[in-house]
Amino acid sequence: MSTLLHIDSSVRAANNQNTDHNSISKTIALQFVDIWKYNRPEDEYIYRDVGVNPPDFITQDWIGAVFTPDEKKTPAQKEILSLSDKLIAEVSAADIIVISSPMYNYGMPAQLKAWFDQIVRINKTFDFDLSRGDFPLQPLLSGKTLIIVTSCGEFGFEMGGIREGSGHLAPHLRTLSKYLGVDSMYEIVSEYQEFGDERHRASVANAIDRAEILASELAISPLAASSKKEVANV
Repeated sequence: MSTLLHIDSSVRAANNQNTDHNSISKTIALQFVDIWKYNRPEDEYIYRDVGVNPPDFITQDWIGAVFTPDEKKTPAQKEILSLSDKLIAEVSAADIIVISSPMYNYGMPAQLKAWFDQIVRINKTFDFDLSRGDFPLQPLLSGKTLIIVTSCGEFGFEMGGIREGSGHLAPHLRTLSKYLGVDSMYEIVSEYQEFGDERHRASVANAIDRAEILASELAISPLAASSKKEVANV
């Protein structure tokens, strides 16, 4: 049995009275999750919509609590870190992580960044040792597969694309993924939303199709899928 952690970050709902306002990234991610659940109904499923219910932003008191030794933490400090502890426990338990995110102002939504800030924490998801020279940070988690579902209003953010240097969403997620313990990562992208033309409709349809195919493939052999590091544009 595996555990699937599903994180949505769009401020929009997947289903609205006005369907033009439906979240594309959530819709695509849901296709993956539905196929996964169909093939693996016994698996545990953990869901968080950080777009609608954002985690708290970290504060000076939060940082102070993090760097206070466990045996010296006050009850107030433990309370400050309680959400972080819970979110880290969810990531630690997960074998498969699905993160859906729209591109807001060429990067990730603040709500998703807040989720990462609660999770990327010293002695929990990484440790720090200056004896490693110029690379003192080392992730503590491993063995997880990440599926990134992104949607953007424009297009051409991929390597060699006309907006290659402007898209900071996927690169940021790739960088932070190591602190989630990710060994294998897949990306599903929907583009052209602001154009609203046939290119957009085709991009969404292709992303949904690929999400369903990938879910079916990984559901059959999730451990094999996470046995080696790779990034696949699907």
